[in-house]
Amino acid sequence: MQPADNDNRPRLMAPKEAAIATSLSRTLLVLMAEAGEFPKPVSLSDRRNAYIRQEVEDWIDKKIASRAA
Repeated sequence: MQPADNDNRPRLMAPKEAAIATSLSRTLLVLMAEAGEFPKPVSLSDRRNAYIRQEVEDWIDKKIASRAA
C-alpha cells in the first residue's frame, strides 16, 4: 500500500492500533514478532513500544496478496 503524498498519519502506531488493524491481539503480535512472523516494535522508552506503520501495512498487504483465490 503506497501512502498518499499528503498522508499526515503518524509514522508509528501504538500496539493497540496495530492489533485493531490486524484483528489480532497485542499479545499475539508480540509473540509473532519474537518468532519473526510480524514486524518487531520500536522501543520508545522502558515501558513503551510502537510499530512502524508502513511495516504493519506492508505485512497486511502481503497477507491479502497471499490468500488463495
